[in-house]
Amino acid sequence: MTDASPPYIGRFAPSPTGPLHFGSLVAATGSYLDARAHRGRWLLRIEDVDAPRTVAGAAESILATLADFGFEWDGDIVWQSARGDAYIAAFEQLKAAGDVFPCCCTRREMADSALARDGSRIYPGTCREGLPPGRSAHAWRVRAKGLIRFEDRVQGWQEEELARDVGDYVVLRGDGQFAYQLAVVVDDAAAGISDIVRGADLLGSTGRQIHLQHLLHAPTPTYAHLPVVVNAAGEKLSKQTLAAPIDTLPPAAALRAALVFLGQSPPAELVNAPLTELWRWAHTHWSIADVPRQTQAAAPTTLSTLAGQPA
Repeated sequence: MTDASPPYIGRFAPSPTGPLHFGSLVAATGSYLDARAHRGRWLLRIEDVDAPRTVAGAAESILATLADFGFEWDGDIVWQSARGDAYIAAFEQLKAAGDVFPCCCTRREMADSALARDGSRIYPGTCREGLPPGRSAHAWRVRAKGLIRFEDRVQGWQEEELARDVGDYVVLRGDGQFAYQLAVVVDDAAAGISDIVRGADLLGSTGRQIHLQHLLHAPTPTYAHLPVVVNAAGEKLSKQTLAAPIDTLPPAAALRAALVFLGQSPPAELVNAPLTELWRWAHTHWSIADVPRQTQAAAPTTLSTLAGQPA
């Protein structure tokens, strides 16, 4: 009797807006270990579709840091900046089906709209039935409709009424850049991604991505959203919040902190163990059932002292 379930294919998809920080390490560690625990493949994608936010040299820094920390990815690295034709094809498919419409609304005009769960503005539908007289389009939006439901492996049951909770969302921006939501769905489908393990800061995007998967007749992966690392002020670690890069930290100590953050329990004797030994333990003992369910958690208080620990 053969196992009819599809092979596990996971991925890590950092944006090259700066060096990797501890929050990035947590997401990479969770997705990597979950893929290996299922004897699956772990792909690497550089999400540089947003050219204005891409920082020169950041992608190379990310790749070097991942290698230094002992991550081993499968296959060739995918660069979103090289996949414009695929995004155009998907957009034209949506356009031909009448699933998108041109929009002239500016951010200023939407400033008083309600906030969605991810902090974006819920579109009020101004251009849904056509552009106002004398206005020209500078973006394209998807007609959001339907109730999206899915079981997250960490966060549990999720529901989102798209029209009410998100509104029509952008897939082609006014500057000609394809939006993250479209690019990630197209890329995941092309790579055959079966399982997505990432930070809970992207939980609010999942409904839109599942909606796009349905419109583009793409399969829907299984999702697991890990708790997001925040600083002492409760802000998500990021370049904007001046998160410290991890390439200055001892890899083994930082990895151990990431495992503890994810609810794993490396034994005390591994505190000063070499990186390879810590990875060996992590591969054997990974349990996503032990990952904390809260969507946000503070960085370990010991993180600031890691630079003084041996690698």
